Amino acid sequence: MYNYHFAVASQGFFLDQEPIEEILRERTNYYKSSNKEIDFWFILNPYFYHTLENSLNNNNINKSIAAIISLDKDFIKWLKLRVSFVHIGSFQSNSVFIPENN
Repeated sequence: MYNYHFAVASQGFFLDQEPIEEILRERTNYYKSSNKEIDFWFILNPYFYHTLENSLNNNNINKSIAAIISLDKDFIKWLKLRVSFVHIGSFQSNSVFIPENN
């Protein structure tokens, strides 16, 4: 069982209001320089939204959401401090998350 941690917000917030691209680029460069395998993903309209819908109580989250998913709980906690207007949480899966190549 894999434990995934996430930060979720509206797509507009992540893409227009916060420097998410810069944050993820810096994190990627750090991982490459440390020879670490990438363990985070930026996802539009994540599949687990419906399970979150009740816990979010529809607070400022519309149907166009985005999430940063990671195996690293501390990274998501840091992200919450850096980008405060996100909802964080976790879920478990029997399989490793593999994003589709578009």
